Amino acid sequence: MSPAESRLECPLLPGLTLRNPLMTASGTYGAGLEGDQFGDVARLGALVTKTVTPHPRAGNPPPRIHETSGGMLNSIGLENPGVDAFLENDLARALELGPPIFLNVAGESHEEFASVVERVQGSGAAALEVNLSCPNVQGGALPFATDAKACEKLIADLVGISELPLFVKLTPNVTRITEIAQAAEAGGAQGLTLINTLLGLAVDWRRREARIGLGMAGYSGPAIKPVALRCIYQVRLVTQLPILGVGGVSSAEDVLEFLVAGASAVQMGTASFRNPLAALQVLEDLEDLLREDGSTVRGITGTMRLPGQAGTM
Repeated sequence: MSPAESRLECPLLPGLTLRNPLMTASGTYGAGLEGDQFGDVARLGALVTKTVTPHPRAGNPPPRIHETSGGMLNSIGLENPGVDAFLENDLARALELGPPIFLNVAGESHEEFASVVERVQGSGAAALEVNLSCPNVQGGALPFATDAKACEKLIADLVGISELPLFVKLTPNVTRITEIAQAAEAGGAQGLTLINTLLGLAVDWRRREARIGLGMAGYSGPAIKPVALRCIYQVRLVTQLPILGVGGVSSAEDVLEFLVAGASAVQMGTASFRNPLAALQVLEDLEDLLREDGSTVRGITGTMRLPGQAGTM
């Protein structure tokens, strides 16, 4: 292993070590197939697929996307061809790209989550990202991401039927995200993904209309980075589970901030809409910054302290 590779190496779980901490974020990069047309996605630490559900979903009515000054609202509604078609087509080709694949799965009920998790066993994915937190379905109810007891029971049941490690993706749209994170851990989750989008609204005052078909939508992009950092820091204080950090990351400096705050690896999402090569370019800058600092991904992870505070987390 070269010094650069050693510097970037990112252990998540026993038997699951990423070559670097850069991952794509679910819903922003397909299954990596489109991105591979622009650059060598095999260099990334891992690819996260868009969400797949037990049955095909047509998604929400348009308009579905609206760009704002600090980010983007989306209301895609988990549009996907269903798990069977996804495994046969997208995933089969994505596995040939090289990086570990984190397969993002979701459902609208306990039974649907169990069904899709059971179906993807043996698929070749390295791990599952269980999406409890999409705000664009069920009217934003988020039943398993806002109720600690419901979260723990669901994850316990999914762990019981999954041979793949489960990373649970949580919402920031709660009063105490630490309680939900601890519930996921109590249920047996092997990791967490923090955070999903914030709930937002854009208004066209001249038309007296919302700019998104369903009104409210998920807000992502640079403006939510401080919220994501806060959630990661709070959750890191109460659990040692690996955390996949996501929310407004667009530079190598952002990645390092997430790692120091407590993330074990970092996903990039909205930035890829503007530049499909964003994650690959950040990867180059990341190696340079770590070399200049004389540090490693493992060495800086979770080292944040408050001003004047001795030691680290």
